[in-house]
Amino acid sequence: MEYEKIKQLMDDMGNSKLSSIDIEFPDGVKIKMEKKENTIVKEVVTSKVLEENEKIEKDEKKDSPKKETIEGNIVKAPMVGTFYLKPSPTSHPYVEVGSEVKQGSILCIIEAMKLMNEIESEYSGKIAEIYVKDGDPVEYGKPLFRII
Repeated sequence: MEYEKIKQLMDDMGNSKLSSIDIEFPDGVKIKMEKKENTIVKEVVTSKVLEENEKIEKDEKKDSPKKETIEGNIVKAPMVGTFYLKPSPTSHPYVEVGSEVKQGSILCIIEAMKLMNEIESEYSGKIAEIYVKDGDPVEYGKPLFRII
């Protein structure tokens, strides 16, 4: 979870009538907040995955002066969850690098809170890159595919 989102959650908690809140996300992030006499006690527990993602983001920011133009369209994760390329472990993947897709074609599944959400392509074209491995956790906005 990004710092700005945590900060917004704290502000919302401070302005609400709630006295405590516990949130656990599928990627292992846990947030617990309690209000006691107009103060907010906050505890944020992050998973290793989140820490690794932050490290990757920092490394990308260091490399940002080299701005490369990426051909094609990027399909990003619409939610937090677990990324699956196949409908079941024994099935063939929905798409592979080089696969032709049409707008509305199913690209993958993101499991969030035990619900399997089929992610459809917003673009027509050819899969140029798959940025995530099958079974990896993803966060909102994380690039999944590049379609040219």
